[in-house]
Formats: sequence, C-alpha cells, structure tokens
Amino acid sequence: MSQQATPQPRPGVDDRAAAGDLAPGDDPARGGLSRRGFIAGTAAAASLGALAGAANAPNAVARARDARPNVLLIVTDDQPKRTEWAIPRTVDWLAGRGVRYTNGHVTTPLCSPSRSSVLSGRYAHHHGVRNNQASYQLDQSTTIQRHLAEAGYRTGLFGKFLNAWQLADNPPHFEEFALLSPGYVDARWNVNGAVQQLPGYTTTIIREETLRFIERSTSDDRPWFAYVTPYAPHGPNTPEPDYAEVPVPAWNGRPSVPEEDRSDKPPYIQNATGTLADGRRIRRNQLRTLLSVDDTVEAFRQKLAELGQLENTLVIYIADNGFSWGDHGWTKKSVPYRQAHEVPFYASWPAGGLGGGRRDDRIVANIDIAPTVLDAAGVVPDHEQDGISLLSDRSRDHLLVEWWKQGDGAAGPRTWASYVAKDRQYTEYYALTTNADGEVSGGGEVTFREYYDLVNDQHQLTNALHQADEEDEANLGIAELAAQLAADRAG
Repeated sequence: MSQQATPQPRPGVDDRAAAGDLAPGDDPARGGLSRRGFIAGTAAAASLGALAGAANAPNAVARARDARPNVLLIVTDDQPKRTEWAIPRTVDWLAGRGVRYTNGHVTTPLCSPSRSSVLSGRYAHHHGVRNNQASYQLDQSTTIQRHLAEAGYRTGLFGKFLNAWQLADNPPHFEEFALLSPGYVDARWNVNGAVQQLPGYTTTIIREETLRFIERSTSDDRPWFAYVTPYAPHGPNTPEPDYAEVPVPAWNGRPSVPEEDRSDKPPYIQNATGTLADGRRIRRNQLRTLLSVDDTVEAFRQKLAELGQLENTLVIYIADNGFSWGDHGWTKKSVPYRQAHEVPFYASWPAGGLGGGRRDDRIVANIDIAPTVLDAAGVVPDHEQDGISLLSDRSRDHLLVEWWKQGDGAAGPRTWASYVAKDRQYTEYYALTTNADGEVSGGGEVTFREYYDLVNDQHQLTNALHQADEEDEANLGIAELAAQLAADRAG
C-alpha cells in the first residue's frame, strides 16, 4: 500500500460544503451536446485532440487510428450527496472542469438493481434485478461492456460487480478484470480468472489495477472502457490507515435528522430509531473512506494527462445509491426520501463538449449512463433502453424511482414506487414482495401514500396526504399523479 502523509485541508471545498450547505447552481445552462458535436467517428477532431495531448506529454502515444473516446466509468457504493469535502480533486476535475448534474438520481436506491440499471440503461422492472439476490437475472447481452467489446473496445472491470455474484464466475464481456469480493482489507479477488486473496487496501488495489489497464493503451490502439467500482463508502466504512483518524468538519444535521413528529410517515419510519449521533458516525466514516477514492481518481487524471488521453476520455462518476444519515430516523438506503435516491453525478469529456465547469439542471439518472456511453462510442444498442443520452438536449419532467421488498418479513419498507419531479414527489406503497430471483407476488393494493412539496419542504417533513380530504387531493392533482405513476410502472 502506498504511504501518504496526513492530508492537509483540501483545495476547492470548504467546511460549508461539507456541512451540507453547498447551494445548488443557479446557472440554467445545460451540459447537453447535439449529435453533430460528437467526437465519435470524427478522425480529424480526434487527431487534433491527440496532438494537443501529445504536446503536453512528449512521451505519450497519440492514438489517431480510432477516434472514438475512451470511457472511464466510476461507481461508488452508498455515497450520498454532501460528501464533496472528501473528494475535492475529483470535484475540481469532473465538476469544476466538466459537468455537474445537480439533479442526479438512481432509479432504485439499492446496490445491485442500481448497478444493473447503470450497465443496461433500463429500469429494474425491465432488467429484472429487483433486489440484491437477483443479480443473475440481468441479461448480460444488454450491457455496456457487451456492446463496447463487440464494437472493438478493450474492456476492464476493477472492483465490485453485482451483489450475490459468485467470485469464481468471470464477469461477462470484460477482457480484463480484478473482481472484488466486497471488503476493505486483504480481500478475496478474481483476477482474470484466478481466485485469490490479495493483501492491502482494496481501493488502492483497484487504483493500481486500473492504472495498469490504462497504461496498456500505449501498446494497444483500441479505445478502452474501464468500469471502476470501489467498495467505498459502503459499511463498515473502513478507512485507509493513513486516514483513520483524520478530523472531518463538524455537522449538526438538518431538519430531518431526526424528525420529531413522524406520525404522517409509514409505520417503518415511525418506528425508526436513528439519531443525530448515528448520522454523524456514518458520515464521518464515509468521508474518511472517500479520501482514498479521491486519491484514486486523481491518479487516473494524472495518468490520462501523461498519456495524452485526457481530452478524449469520457469520464462519468456516480454513486449506486445515496444514504440516510439519520433522516426521519433512518440510517440506511432503500427509501423514497431524497437522501437515498439523489446522488453525486459528474461527467467530463472535453473533446465531446462536456467541459467548462457547467451545471446541468436536468433530471438525470443512472439509466442515462448506458445511452450516453454508447452514443459517444457511436454504438446503436440492439435492445430498448429507458434512459436518454446526456449528449443530447433531451430532458424529462419527472422520473420513476422504484423499490421492492424481498420476502415477507415485517421489518423495513414495503414495496414502493415514486413520481419524482423537481418541485414535488408522490409515492405509493404496495402489497407486493419479491423472491430471491426478483419475481413479484402479491395483490398490489396501495397501502400508504406520501406527497411532498419539494419547493417549500425540501426536507420532506410534511406529508400533504396525511389526513387530506378529497378537495385537498384534487388541489394537489393526486389522481393525475397516480395515473402517471401507474403508466410509468407499466411502461
């Protein structure tokens, strides 16, 4: 493991941002790019980018034979928003010089369903991975890696793949891989087909394996796709030894931590026991593990600059879901509240128009990643996708977010689906469950409903449907929202 000094205050992010007070951008400009601006297939533009990179890196190999961009997709585990203090260099590069998506979401706030949506561009009710045990239900022919591999890309996976995926099973359509059995220290891996234990901190191992993969582009002219998935900041949030005692900025919670009166919330939230102290502990440990992620992303940036590939590499950074720091008494994910489904989301591709430190305020989601990557690579998928390419100017006025309860146990949230817009959120809970294969059973009756005015109640403290009458519901447009939600779930 590389040795590092105890970090000094990091440039670009202050305590105000770390405390969760970083204001969203007011710039309405979107980071979209029309198809005519794509770099894919434009050899002359790619050659100029390669030459510019080579001028800054005399020893770099300027690849002009294939104009398509490299793709570096980074997916962290359980990282909520308001964690930028720990990743300032990542934010400086990908948001400060690329595009920050201020309304980034996941469509199912649970690891395996979300990752399956990242790789396929599909909702969980389409790809079938409705819970963490159902990972083998994902049709691997629908994935980014399959399409890029068949299009001539060199593909690599470094880190976690899907929950419940057997370590001995090689991940399909990846030419090279270091597949992690989730853990932080001295974990088990499948490295290109050889299952073994590797000593050291897993984020560091992921960094070194990815850097070797990128370095091989000096002798291989194919564009590459690297899917990089550190375990951080997932529990138990074990930091790298050098960061184990690093002080983090103080945090006094937010109005939803804890929410004193939860009588308008569903029973599992009324019974939740998370406290401000719990939230502070989770936040502290998550931030410490993310410091190593920031080191890793910075190493990628330096390597790309060294090789002259910084301009023509599409880099996307997202979390597979958010996490609650005691909001409404909840200290997990899997709920229809903002802390669970809103995530950090950044992208950079200077040669393709994703640059300049812009803020894109469209409602975007993990299902948009696969369409964006394939669009940039000039690949037309042979299956339907639910997401949109962020390289276009397309937008949506709302998003479907959904989650399924596995099994018949009484604890935890029931199956739910939610209509999420910028100004409001409407949620229904259902009498439905899934088995380990993600198959759904139950009558489907609506058992509880929530509506939040996100303009005047951003912390979701007041469920407007609690004790609402018919006139109240009519004024809120609940019938129309319920009809739209039903159509989204069936679509």
